[in-house]
Order: sequence, then structure tokens, then C-alpha cells
Amino acid sequence: MRTKNKTLGYLLPVFLLSIFMLIIYGAYVPHKPAETQRVVCIKFKPGTTPEEIEKHMRDFATLKNNVNDVVAYSAGRVQNNDGTANEYDVVHYLTFRTNEAAKQYASNADRNAFVKSNESHWDKVLEMNSSIEK
Repeated sequence: MRTKNKTLGYLLPVFLLSIFMLIIYGAYVPHKPAETQRVVCIKFKPGTTPEEIEKHMRDFATLKNNVNDVVAYSAGRVQNNDGTANEYDVVHYLTFRTNEAAKQYASNADRNAFVKSNESHWDKVLEMNSSIEK
């Protein structure tokens, strides 16, 4: 029994050191930087309810989990600072690891289902990709 406890006494520090080294390795190994950001601007049709807009925001946010290589997502409502009507109501930002993933986004089945279920509330849409400067 003493030999078993002695062995565990040696293995525990080795195990903890290994875990620590893996954490450090993961923190300092360079990863491939993101290449492309997709900006999606939406103008809702007059009469679209706040509940429908909130559903749109929630549904779009879940897309990030169903689209490959999305490394970041954010969205917000366009602010009206000068009292005039805004050209768009909401803006979504999707950041992709690769240019290819950004291209594949347009044909993603979940994205297409989202468009189909929400486009009846949209007056106009502007979508564009931009390269992320390094």
C-alpha cells in the first residue's frame, strides 16, 4: 500500500506540471489570424414590431454557432444622432478565420433558413465583406 501512495506522490506533481505546460503552450502558440469581416445592415419595413426585431436579433446571433470559422460576432442597433431617419436599423458583424469560410457563409443552410423566415420584415439589406488589415 505504501508503494502505491509513494507512486501517486510522484505522479501528481508530474501531472499538474503537464497540465500547466499545456495551458501555457495554448496561450502562446500563434494562431492563424482572422482574414475577413462580413457586415450585414438591415432596414426593417414600417410596421415591424419590436418583438419581431428582437427575434431577428436572437436568430441572427445563433447563426455564429452554425457557420464554420466564425471567430467573432457582434451586432447593434443604428443610433440616430441627428434626428433624421436612419438608412439601416441594425448592423451585424461576423468575423471569419478564412476568406473561403466567408464565401461559404452565403450558401450555409442555417443562414438561408434564417433569411427565408425573416426577409418578409426587411425593407432593404446591405451585405459586404472586408479584409482585415494585419
